[in-house]
Amino acid sequence: MDITLKNVKKKDFPVLKSLAKSLGFEIIEEKEKPYNPEFVKEILEAAEEVRQGKYEKISMEELDKLWK
Repeated sequence: MDITLKNVKKKDFPVLKSLAKSLGFEIIEEKEKPYNPEFVKEILEAAEEVRQGKYEKISMEELDKLWK
């Protein structure tokens, strides 16, 4: 059985780790991976371009044609 604990405070983690060890459990730390910085930069630049009006509107029909 897998159990996921979220929002564990750093000060509480050693206690949980010790308890798990005494009960014969295994603790696996999984650190969240941040987004790729280049990807974030591209998204922020695109959002800024939209705010500045640098975009082109297309109809649903035109959008549909792109997939055919």
